[in-house]
Amino acid sequence: MGNLIIKGKGGAGNKLILQDQAGAAVLTTADSGATITNATLTTPTITDFSNISGLPIYNITYVVVAGGGAGGGQYNSGGGGAGGWLHDNLMVSSSMFPLLTITVGDGGAAATSAVGNNGSNSSISGSGLTTITSAGGGGGGNGSDNQGEDGGSGGGSCITNQGAANTTGGSGNTPSTSPSQGNNGGGTASSPAPNYAGGGGGGAGAVGGQAGAVSGGNGGNGTASSITGSSVTRAGGGGGITRSGATAATGGSGGGGAGANTTSVSGTAGGVNTGGGGGASSGGSNTSGAGGKGVVILSMPDASYSGTTTGSPTVATGVSGKTILTFTGSGSYAG
Repeated sequence: MGNLIIKGKGGAGNKLILQDQAGAAVLTTADSGATITNATLTTPTITDFSNISGLPIYNITYVVVAGGGAGGGQYNSGGGGAGGWLHDNLMVSSSMFPLLTITVGDGGAAATSAVGNNGSNSSISGSGLTTITSAGGGGGGNGSDNQGEDGGSGGGSCITNQGAANTTGGSGNTPSTSPSQGNNGGGTASSPAPNYAGGGGGGAGAVGGQAGAVSGGNGGNGTASSITGSSVTRAGGGGGITRSGATAATGGSGGGGAGANTTSVSGTAGGVNTGGGGGASSGGSNTSGAGGKGVVILSMPDASYSGTTTGSPTVATGVSGKTILTFTGSGSYAG
């Protein structure tokens, strides 16, 4: 079938007018071109960029790790939960997302005779972009019926003042993300004084360890990523308190701090820029381990890297054809 052509009758000034049901003009032609009126136009949504050429669109892979929670700072305390850990891809262009703002969350401050402090969120944000946020890790529980704080990964539970168990730690993956950004903190078993023991903080890759009658729970392991060109594990949970002098609870792989194992020892801090949870202490004059600061890592094709950043990220080029930006503090990238 040939083309169907409809036009106004020959001669300058003659028009073709399309009307709606009420008789109002919707499309009116002129000698050259046409005018559309009284019409609702819907902006198209593009979900597949694979066949679009001429636009500087490229893929950025990211890992976003929040600050880890501090361990509990009183007798019976639980380990701090790891900061939330997120990994995915983002389609960007200079016209769609002209500036990506990077926020790197601090670890929770060490605590003395108190529940552990939560870590701070890390994020990637920008105009037209749904903000990507990993949640700070939950602080470890202390000696006052506290089961550990909720967060990216939850803080470990503590024994209550009466030596009764808290069977669950703080909730991880809070707020909820898919895939999950973290895991729950470990609970505690019933334990008579003075051999109280606290649960381990949750890690990005595993729940915090359950405490025994005299031994604290180990921190949950973190999650590995090869975004920088080699496998690195981050976001491990902190170890719970072991007051009996038995072997100290270990921090989870990926920067989790070890818990103290006597009343005269402080907890170990989470690893810097791993989002690891801090280890628990026994209180008194001893502090818990602070949570480790988070990190944000971006990977993009070498040819697409604009070179425009703030915040002094570490820049590595030529990593299997990729440029890697590692933000250990807040900053930005213009795509």
